[in-house]
Amino acid sequence: MKNLFKIFLLLFSFQISFAGLIEAQLTSLPRGGNKTASVSELIGITNVTIHYSRPGVKKRDGHIWGELIPVGFTELGYGFKKPAPWRAGANENTTFEFSTDVKIEGHDLAAGRYGFFVAYDPNECTLIFSKNSTSWGNFFYDPNEDALRIKVKPVKTDRSVEWLKYEFAEQTPSSATIELQWEKLMIPFRIEVDVVKTQIASFRAELRGGKALPGQWQVWNQAAAYCAANKTNLEEGLLWADSSLNPIFGGNNNFTAWQTKAAILDSMGRKAEAEEAMKNAMPYMDLIQGYTYAYSLIATSPKKAFEIFKMVYNKYPNTLFSNIGMASAYSAMGDYKTALSFAQKALPQAKGGNKIEVERNIRDLQNGKDMNN
Repeated sequence: MKNLFKIFLLLFSFQISFAGLIEAQLTSLPRGGNKTASVSELIGITNVTIHYSRPGVKKRDGHIWGELIPVGFTELGYGFKKPAPWRAGANENTTFEFSTDVKIEGHDLAAGRYGFFVAYDPNECTLIFSKNSTSWGNFFYDPNEDALRIKVKPVKTDRSVEWLKYEFAEQTPSSATIELQWEKLMIPFRIEVDVVKTQIASFRAELRGGKALPGQWQVWNQAAAYCAANKTNLEEGLLWADSSLNPIFGGNNNFTAWQTKAAILDSMGRKAEAEEAMKNAMPYMDLIQGYTYAYSLIATSPKKAFEIFKMVYNKYPNTLFSNIGMASAYSAMGDYKTALSFAQKALPQAKGGNKIEVERNIRDLQNGKDMNN
């Protein structure tokens, strides 16, 4: 009896070891030869990532849509054994991942990772984003886990795509069209993001972390400047501007930070405070900062631009940008003769593209034309 017991233990141990060997798998081609793929792009600052497997047409032209991919929902005879949509790819779930909230065809979808399914119809496909993104294919699809359903029209194409793929098309700073392409059919749908909202939310999060440690005035200014440029969240932007000027963050005596604060105050209609902020900025301007700021005023306030250009010239006399700045100032005031004298001083100081531009300025002035136009 003892010997039989030892034999049983040996056989049991062998079975466990052998089972372990069977479970171990070497790297090989994906099941069915379906290529695995992923594509990821930014829309605004939102990262959109698609993971999927790519089935091939494999000489089944004309038998994909409506046959291999049936119309609507189909009972698969496995898994939950309930009517299920197509897995929108092959093998395990096709997944979409969004780093921020988005809109799909105008419908809200929260940030996160979703399983993606398609109920094909030649007239109108149903796209499904499921909260379950970890199942194998569509065998365990559960409509109770749907996060979003939308309907879109499929588009027939002349060019055949052998291996299913997803592409980003028709891109703008805040949107893109995702195209599911396979054989001679495309299923497009639009993704949009609120760029300003997501950017402000990102700033808030980052300014609570390591990027906002003492000495980092630039990050506070970056957030404040974004508010100024987009005329959004101005009260919050003003707080960020004040932080960028705080000595704790290394700001204080800084032209850029004062200029940003002035821009926010101006957008808020607080003109006198904006002018005072720019007065505080003036002592700290360098040559390029002064020239750029003055030139930005040429079209709307030539007299004010003249004052700034003169300050720049007095601080940095007889340099390329101080000379050409004075030429711009006098030209804007209609004094082409004096403007020409400063442009001619700038010419030997200019090189490359700058020289070409100064030569153009001189020709305009000689012909009695404003060089700023």
